[in-house]
Amino acid sequence: MTLYSEISEQPERIKSLLSSQKKTVEKIAAEIQKRDIQYVFLAARGTSDNAGRYANYLLGALNGLPLALATPSLFTYYKQPPKLKNALVVGISQSGKSPDIVSVLEEGKRQGCATLAITNEPNSDLANISDFVLDIQAGAEKAVAATKTYTTELMSVAMLSAAMTGNKKYWNELHKLPGWMKQTLKQDAFISQVAQRYRYMKQTIVLGRGFNYATAFEWALKLKELTYIIAEPYSSADFAHGPIAMVESGYPVFAVAPKGKVFDSMLQMLKRLKDDISAELVVISNDKRALSLAQVPLTIPVDVPEWLSPLVSILPAQLFAYHLTLAKGYDTEHPRSIRKVTETR
Repeated sequence: MTLYSEISEQPERIKSLLSSQKKTVEKIAAEIQKRDIQYVFLAARGTSDNAGRYANYLLGALNGLPLALATPSLFTYYKQPPKLKNALVVGISQSGKSPDIVSVLEEGKRQGCATLAITNEPNSDLANISDFVLDIQAGAEKAVAATKTYTTELMSVAMLSAAMTGNKKYWNELHKLPGWMKQTLKQDAFISQVAQRYRYMKQTIVLGRGFNYATAFEWALKLKELTYIIAEPYSSADFAHGPIAMVESGYPVFAVAPKGKVFDSMLQMLKRLKDDISAELVVISNDKRALSLAQVPLTIPVDVPEWLSPLVSILPAQLFAYHLTLAKGYDTEHPRSIRKVTETR
């Protein structure tokens, strides 16, 4: 099994997760709603942290739940955990092994909070300490760079959010995801070709906003760990407050700009980068206006709703990172200096 095969199998993993875990998700949602949950306190690292960024927007937008991203060092090194009254304490970890993430849920449980593990290892330390466990069922992920565990983490969060709304509309849209993902992956040959254009690139900016703030961070992470370039993710709003000064003519800027509530602000930034600075744009979108500004347009299906767009828009980003790694002559399976499971404290 290779990184490429793991990218390719994501539609089937999402389809399987939806059919096998829907009842479990609904039971967890029902139990959560019985409690006086006022907010979500979420701990994660690396790719899982980017899934947490998605949860931050989704649970707020669909469920009215504020979400705070944990600072695990307060629990481990400083021994000064915050008060977590009325929180749902969530840990997201593909391995379920990282001691600092486990420590956050242990403290949540000690304070009487409901705890939820979202993991690919249902018998892990993280799962064993939790009241509820969502098995993302991604199967063995052999490649060091996480791909299918990321999208199944996103899917688990999306299913939980949909279940808590009680709105069948969201479930209907979830069932369309595998088809949208398959359609998006058909760009593989095109992405392989255009990635050659950037084989000497040493740095870039990755922009996203709203639900796809998470996608910007995850795309940047994949570029860093596989191609070793300096890839800095930003909200397009934060980017306008200073960092845009880095960009000059020909500077590569990657952007995730699907249709939705933040699209107009993203489009305004892309026009500014294109017309005023002559930046080199690689754009993932399902809107012709954004795609027309790009030297490299990467499309997702036009009918993907904004709340689910991160599960689809990350696919061309993953393929781009994979093919750019090959173009640079690096090993896609064994990136330097990192391991599959990283246990931080």
